Formats: sequence, structure tokens, C-alpha cells
Amino acid sequence: MAITTNSIHMCSHVVAKTPKIPSFKLSEKSVSGVSCTGRKWKRNVFPRAQETVQVGLEGSESRRKSKVLEGNLELDVAAERELREKGFLGLRKTKLVCTVGPACSSMEELERLALGGMNVVRLNMCHNTREWHRDVIRNIKRLNEEKGFCVSVMIDTEGSQIHVVDHGSPSSVKVEEGSVWLFTAEKFDGSRPLTVQTNYEGFSEGINVGDELVIDGGMACFEVIEKIGSDLHCRCSDPGLFLPGAKFSFWRDGRLVQRNHELPTLSHKDWADIEFGISEGIDFVAMSFVNDADSIRHLKNYLSTKSCRPIKVLAKIESLESFQKLEEIVEASDGIMVARGDLGVEIPLEKIPTVQEDIVHVCRQLNKPVIVASQLLESMVEYPTPTRAEVADVSEAVRQYADALMLSAESAIGLYGHKALAVLQMASSRMESWSREENRQRFLEQRQLGVSLIDRIAEQICNSAVEIANNLAVDAIFVYTKHGHMASLFSRNRPNPPVFAFTDDDSTRMAMNLQWGVTPLLVDLSDDIEANIKVTISLIKSKGLLEEGDSVLVVSDVTPTVSTPLSFQSIQVKKV
Repeated sequence: MAITTNSIHMCSHVVAKTPKIPSFKLSEKSVSGVSCTGRKWKRNVFPRAQETVQVGLEGSESRRKSKVLEGNLELDVAAERELREKGFLGLRKTKLVCTVGPACSSMEELERLALGGMNVVRLNMCHNTREWHRDVIRNIKRLNEEKGFCVSVMIDTEGSQIHVVDHGSPSSVKVEEGSVWLFTAEKFDGSRPLTVQTNYEGFSEGINVGDELVIDGGMACFEVIEKIGSDLHCRCSDPGLFLPGAKFSFWRDGRLVQRNHELPTLSHKDWADIEFGISEGIDFVAMSFVNDADSIRHLKNYLSTKSCRPIKVLAKIESLESFQKLEEIVEASDGIMVARGDLGVEIPLEKIPTVQEDIVHVCRQLNKPVIVASQLLESMVEYPTPTRAEVADVSEAVRQYADALMLSAESAIGLYGHKALAVLQMASSRMESWSREENRQRFLEQRQLGVSLIDRIAEQICNSAVEIANNLAVDAIFVYTKHGHMASLFSRNRPNPPVFAFTDDDSTRMAMNLQWGVTPLLVDLSDDIEANIKVTISLIKSKGLLEEGDSVLVVSDVTPTVSTPLSFQSIQVKKV
């Protein structure tokens, strides 16, 4: 049973084809010049019809019949299993990113992570060879194609880093208090006792005896006791763990030693890694040491000319300078990674929680996905259970409505990567459920993003549709999208029901893997909106995921054919 209310049609030129339906006329002289040619709203009520509100641009052939859709629906098998076990409201909305390293690079280990809820694989280009990374990427693609997963691939550029050291061991090394280590720019294979090599020959320029060398923001600390040429001999003052490829900084009198080496954001190696990523069909590039928006725009322009498929660019906020230019960086990028380890070196420790919340809030306002990364479950690199403080930290990121959480060393080299992923899954699901049950959703201060009338309409549709979905307590939201824009607008509003985004573009599907609450599905779509709805609901029912009596809010922004290139947007509420 359904009730049909007024349909609102927008035309790019003038007309209202029937006096019973009000029309809007868009002035070509002004984007915001909208006038109403109808005085009153007519209400047509049809028994057993359907509640519908439609807003769009309609071409002369927009109502023509579409081709028959193929009965093929690609839904990630891990998401499908979770949906069967927990139902719609139990479906996890926070996305999970896992860094793949030696501890989890085999086909079997990758499949275990995918089954555990991994949405995105991160490959840190600081480590391993391109051949090694190629094998991982191809194994992920095999899992997607052969086993029915939907896991995206991200490469993380090394950047023009001047502060990476490596002890040569494949796993972490414990640093004993009082032990003396040599830090050198000399290149050598393998490992040497109490010796680490840096990735930058001038790493010790401007450093004095007595300065403090801090590993990974405080995992271990050393005092510089001797400087011979460019080499430094350092005594451990605070013992701890030394991870492979660790980052380090120098401090003097309680302040970070600022050194401007005027290096480019992307090194020659980074550009070669990006070319490699393009050839392997990656989905995301995480750009290290971003300090301004220009470098992001430059990379995006480069990717648009070199790649035949869209590749999203994420900016890593890991310095005080990048945080000070946060809004312009967020606007230029396709998403943000909060790299708390490096960021925590440059700002006081007590400011990290509020800075993290500020970044998450700005990203949500500007409709860009944000990943909270670094040291979420650091103790699980060596231990099978996390500290209670780590679980509280994870839960706080979920409470702030971060789009995604990321494991780094925990999965790459840790002994308990799968357990760490299970902790993220459990903690995020529980916090999402608690926030919903306690009605603790903090509504977003709406910032208008769209400039054109059509973009502003899409925003208003999604804002209103989320309110409708929450108030009616529908079971799910279905959105039909070509490029994922309306799905992202739904995600921005953090609705209670899960969002199922149907697209016929695989790149769009993979990009949506970082959007909070969005489950992307690959399906054949036509220019007939009603046919899309009918077929996809039928396919979902055939999997046993929809039952009679379930209600679904449906939104579409699918662009019709070449003959009718204007977009058509609608809101419907359907009862199965």
C-alpha cells in the first residue's frame, strides 16, 4: 500500500506539461533565480499507491522503457554474513582499514582479514619491494573476483621524509636503557647490532650533542652523545620498542627542532610508486607530508590524465602546518587521514583529542571521508589483548563519527592482526549501537556545499531523506548512484538505517568503501528508475535479506541515457 503525493519536476528551460503539477522555471541569468508558475499545490491521492516525492530534471524521453536488467547483484560476502547475523540496524557503519605487511600478506591471511570486516587494504610504500606490493594487490583482486569480496586498495606514499630509520630486522626490536646505538646514513643490507640507517643523508644537519632523538613519538628515546661526520651515537634514555622503518624527530629544550629542507611533497620514488599504483588499478593514494592544497590538486590533475579509472587522493594530516591549513587541504582532497603518530610529535599530547575531533568535524562538514590512524591498538603488536585505554580510544573515534579506523603495525607486523581487527569490529559496532540507543547523535551544523541549483537540490533531498528515514524508522536506505555523490551526502548525515548504494561503476563502488554507513553493491542499472528499484529489491529479497513488512527509503540520482542526459532525483518510501 502506498500514497502518492505531488511530484515536483524541474525543467532546464520553461515548461509545465500539465497544469496540475507545479513547475519551476530556472532563469539562465541567475543560478538562484527560481520562480513558481503554479499558485497552489494539488494533492492527488490514489489508494494502494506509494509515498513519493520527486525532484529532478526531466528530458523528453525520460519515461521511455529501459532495457531488462540482468539479475546480478554483487554484495561483499562479509557484509552479507554480518547482515544475516545482526540485521539491518546491527550492520557496522564505521569502515576498517588494515595495513598489509609481512605478517598478513599471504592469500590465506588476506582472506581472513576480508572475512573479519576489512574494507580497505593499505600498502605502505616505505616498506617492501614493488613486486611484493604487486602480489598483494593481485591477491586482493583475486579475492574480490573469485570469493565475492569488495576490498579496496590504497597505497600510502613515502613522501620526501627526512626522518625514517630502520634497524634492519623484520619485526620490532626492544631497546634497553643505557644501550648506545649508531644512527647513520650509510646504506647496508641486513641488520647490524645496535645500528640503524636513515633514509636521508643530511638527517643530522643542525643537530647538537645533548639533543633528544625520539622514536615514533615516544616509543623509545635517545640522547645524542657524539657526532662524527653525519653519524650520531645516541644513548637510550627511555627504553621501548623500535619498529622497522620507524619515524623519528629531534627535540631541544623541550621543543621540536624545526628544520626546513625544502623537499618536494612527492619524491621521485613517490612518482614511480604512483605510476605503479595506476598500472595495478588501485583505488586510493594517501599522500604523506601534505602542507598545502596545491600539491593535492597537482596530483589529482596528474591522475586524471594518466589513469583510465578514477583514483581518489587522501591527504595525511601529520604536521602542525597541515593542521593550520586544514580546511583548504580538506576541500582540495578526496578524504583525510589523521596520522596521529606524526601529528602528536608536533603538537602537545594533551591537544591530540581535540585536534582529532576538529579534523573529523571539518571533514564531515565538507563531506570528505576521514580515517583515524596510528597506534589505535599498539599494544596488540605484541600482546593478544588490548589495553582498556586503547579500547576507549577506539570508541571515542567512533563516537566522533570518523568514517574509518586504521590498523598500522598491529596488522602489518603484529602477532595478533586478526584479533586486533576483531577488536575494532566489536568496539565500533558496540559504540554505534549505544549511540543510537541513547539517541546521542550529534546533528551536523549544515554547511551548504553545492553551488549550482542541482547540487543544492541534491543536498536538501539527502538532508530531508535522512530525517524521514530516522523518524519513520525504516529498515534501510537504498540509493542508486553513478558517481556516489548522493550516497556520500547520506553518509554525511549519519543516518540510523544503513545505506545500500547501488552502482554500475566498479570505481564508484570501491571509492564508497571509505564512507561511513554505506554498503556498496555492483548491479546493472538502467535509465528506468522504477525498474532499478523493482529489480534490486527483488534481488535483495532473493538473498533472504529483505522480508515482507520491511520498509525501505529509496533515493536515485542515476543519470539517464545520452538522449536524456539530465539527472533525475527522487525520494520514495516502500514497504516490502
